[in-house]
Amino acid sequence: MDRFDAMQAFVRVVETGSFTKAAATLHMSKTSVTQLVQQLEARLRVRLLNRTTRKVNITADGAAYYERVIRLLADMDDAETSLSSASTAPRGRLRVDVPSPLARMVLIPALPGFYARYPEIQLTMGVSDRIIDIIGENIDCVVRGGEITDQSLVARHVGDLKLGIYATPDYLQRFGKPAHPRELEDGRHSTVGFLWSRTGKALPYTLQRGEEIIEVQGRPLLITDDGNAYLAAGLAGLGVLWLPQYMAKPHLASGELLPLFEEWQMEPMPMYLAFPPNRHVSTKVRVFIDWVIELMAEHAPVVARG
Repeated sequence: MDRFDAMQAFVRVVETGSFTKAAATLHMSKTSVTQLVQQLEARLRVRLLNRTTRKVNITADGAAYYERVIRLLADMDDAETSLSSASTAPRGRLRVDVPSPLARMVLIPALPGFYARYPEIQLTMGVSDRIIDIIGENIDCVVRGGEITDQSLVARHVGDLKLGIYATPDYLQRFGKPAHPRELEDGRHSTVGFLWSRTGKALPYTLQRGEEIIEVQGRPLLITDDGNAYLAAGLAGLGVLWLPQYMAKPHLASGELLPLFEEWQMEPMPMYLAFPPNRHVSTKVRVFIDWVIELMAEHAPVVARG
């Protein structure tokens, strides 16, 4: 038995709650993972996991062992890092998941600079706006807009998206330019709705002008759960859009979008980078976090709260 492989298998089973999922993330067969954990238990002479046909539960001995093993694996990673000079040239596979517009417009265009600094990192980037099971899908970290409600994750505030309301010149020519946000809820105007994965709903937006505060839902012709599709729908003239400034900026410059209600203010949307608390934050994860913070400082810096 390779004790290192056995410990890794045990940790993955605990984190995913399943031998099948652990095997998939380790690129091993379920039989191999099962045998490694069984051999580990035989060596330690304790039961680490209770197995049923439906789920796997960790025992008290297993929980204590798990806490020590993840620290040991982290120390081993640090030892390899220091010997291989990876502290200045981190290497290895890094799995992340980011919103689709942020990937297309900010992160991917900046990747040549990232690889110039860290050529030995193999980045796998999931691009979605859905809720991710970080541990179950073996993701190192995610970037998301809005508050992180999952208390099992460590979340770092990396930026704030300033929001605005926009429409195409063609749309405004056909339906007229609304003078007040409430007009978006009458029978003449339409909006594009964004379906938030955390709620399963298209949420209203809060706007403020002086002492006046209102919530506007709009009347969406289309509701989508993907940021790129949302923007495309607005550019096609399907309705009024609520957009982060970084998404609107190139289309304002080209004349494809025009701003509305510029005297109204909207609360910025916080951006967070989240990762599991029990997982060692390796050098490659740390440099990715720092890189994202650099980019957000350029495109959507954190807004000071008074």
